[in-house]
Amino acid sequence: MQLFVGLGNPGASYALHRHNIGFMAVDAIAETHDFGPWKTRFQGLASEGRIGAHRLTLLKPATFMNDSGRSVGEALRFFKLEPATALTVLYDELDLDPFRVRVKHGGGAAGHNGIRSIDAHVGNAYRRVRLGIGHPGHKDRVTGHVLGNFAKAEMEPLADLLGAVVADLPWLLAGDEARFLSEIARRTLPQR
Repeated sequence: MQLFVGLGNPGASYALHRHNIGFMAVDAIAETHDFGPWKTRFQGLASEGRIGAHRLTLLKPATFMNDSGRSVGEALRFFKLEPATALTVLYDELDLDPFRVRVKHGGGAAGHNGIRSIDAHVGNAYRRVRLGIGHPGHKDRVTGHVLGNFAKAEMEPLADLLGAVVADLPWLLAGDEARFLSEIARRTLPQR
């Protein structure tokens, strides 16, 4: 069993915010791989399914971003899972160019309140899939950028990124993070 958590804020008014790209990613996984219906569990919404031989629970905390750790901690305790081996969190990353992906294990929160909350509740030894949203250029514009909707011109590259994450997820589940990243780059970066 693996727990894949997408970070975001609940409610229709937040749906297209850059901060909700984690929710968008787990929604795409659930839809593409015919996961079960979303059910209210663990102070959030959870959906269960399989990808190949891997059993997954997808989780979208409904605690709002800054308190995501409560929901994640509850799910991990319920399933008796260790964060280091069973938890993957997908979330927005300011310090990555838009629609780029990086994977890392552990480390700091880099100012991300959702990650800070999860670290406080379960420690920091888990896999993070960082989905780039780009930096607006000045720290005074960060909040508006993060809590702003993706622009119309960004919808196609966003769809391409989410499609690539879903298509290449089997590599991540198999533990081949380098192949996961190279396949996403192959699908989303302009070919020369």
